[in-house]
Amino acid sequence: MEKPDKPTPNECCGGGSCCPCVWDDYFEKLKLWQEYIKDNELYEKQSKQDQQHIKD
Repeated sequence: MEKPDKPTPNECCGGGSCCPCVWDDYFEKLKLWQEYIKDNELYEKQSKQDQQHIKD
């Protein structure tokens, strides 16, 4: 999963009336990406701990 790109200035009208706004979409995708990264970091940490226990 790749980090989402911020909307470019020409993608947002700035009026605040679009539903959903391109920024709403961006922040939702960013949140999912952050959760994905966090989950992967926890998985890698747990895997390293499991491997260490196997060696011991």
